Amino acid sequence: MRWDGHGRVLLARRGAGARDEPGTWDSGAGALEHGESFADAVRREVREEYTAEALDIETIGVRNILRGDSHWVAIVNAVRVDPEAVAIGEPHKFDELGWFALEALPAPLHSQLPATVDLFREWAGVT
Repeated sequence: MRWDGHGRVLLARRGAGARDEPGTWDSGAGALEHGESFADAVRREVREEYTAEALDIETIGVRNILRGDSHWVAIVNAVRVDPEAVAIGEPHKFDELGWFALEALPAPLHSQLPATVDLFREWAGVT
């Protein structure tokens, strides 16, 4: 979950070239490269997807994601970024970015985002 330090989260609308659920809003994600640490992977993915540097990274949870025949393990992080530095870094995957208050998220959300938002709310102390 990317955030600005002031209660807003950064979401990207998945474009036609996204792996799944185009048209939905998501927080972004990625995979580890061989030998890469979790923190280094987060920094790389934030740069690739949003052209910004990760200012603070904190692991806030782990999720098992079972979808059809696939099983993913998501290491969920709260990542603070500078809103002024953010831009679409992967236009083949995302077609719009937006900053949203947790009580005013856009629709439709990616099917996996609500559980991630719940972890972020718990970490941030927001109910």
